Amino acid sequence: MTQSLTITRPDDWHLHLRDGDMLRAVLPETARHFGRAIIMPNLVPPVVTGEQAGAYRDRILSALPGDMTFEPLMTLYLTEDTDPEDVAAAHASGLVKAVKLYPAGATTNSASGVRDFDKVRPVLEKMAEIGLPLCTHGEVTDPDIDIFDREAVFIDRVLDPIRQATPGLRVVMEHITTRNAADYVRSQDKDLGATITTHHLIINRNHILVGGIKPHYYCLPVAKREEHRIALRAAATSGDARFFLGTDSAPHTDANKLQACGCAGCFTATNTMALLAHVFEEDGALNKLEGFASKNGPAFYRLPENPGQITLVKQDAPVAFPEQIDTPDGPVTVFDPGFAVHWTVA
Repeated sequence: MTQSLTITRPDDWHLHLRDGDMLRAVLPETARHFGRAIIMPNLVPPVVTGEQAGAYRDRILSALPGDMTFEPLMTLYLTEDTDPEDVAAAHASGLVKAVKLYPAGATTNSASGVRDFDKVRPVLEKMAEIGLPLCTHGEVTDPDIDIFDREAVFIDRVLDPIRQATPGLRVVMEHITTRNAADYVRSQDKDLGATITTHHLIINRNHILVGGIKPHYYCLPVAKREEHRIALRAAATSGDARFFLGTDSAPHTDANKLQACGCAGCFTATNTMALLAHVFEEDGALNKLEGFASKNGPAFYRLPENPGQITLVKQDAPVAFPEQIDTPDGPVTVFDPGFAVHWTVA
């Protein structure tokens, strides 16, 4: 029997589109279902000024197929040389919706990130003054900290001290992966939200390592123990408005994933909404999916909800999603959840 669910058109509050040929190939996979997305600025070179963000937005819109509507929400890459006044001007113009903090070396194209947090304090203070959110990649990069502990240590050593020292700073903890992070969000009463990815609701570290290494499940922050995946599912399906969808969908060609030092990232733009319907139904929370995917994010970013809707349909036969997206740079593998999916967007 067919089952359907109609929700406000969703947004993606953490998305990688890359540039050039890759941008043109993957953008339709997001624009097909999502009204807007927070666009990550970690290009090479990174998007660090308002002028660069405007140029990148124009390239995104130029790559958008004529029959699709989509609004890229631009961000700036925080460096130790970021000019607070340029940030304020880009925000005042309506162009920039957030600034992204990458600890140097934490993930893909993060070499220009922050090492000395005292050097970015003037920017953070300006952001608190004007209400511009800080999006954080929440991991420390100290070589003596185990990769599975880097998120929890970041909260204690970096995030909480920044928030204590900068009252009023609005922060999004992006792609949280641990119970520690979910608990920290719940412990705060204002100015803090968190995005959760599709793939972190589905995989734990066993999926990456058991029975052979699965490069297409390797991402940063890396998936953690099962207890943390369960905690993320509880947060996402709870209805708590502090948690919202940020896919962190990250296209890498198979050639760059399947090598001795492969790239981190899962490409989920194509099937995210279907996978989320599966997860929320499995947890008895289909009535909470619209809040997570369509309402909580706009509320945090102080933006209106999208005017349109999408309808998710559950069918008897499993849905055959494409295994790959072909790009001029090479194929990009679509995230495979490892189970049959019966939901699709009509």
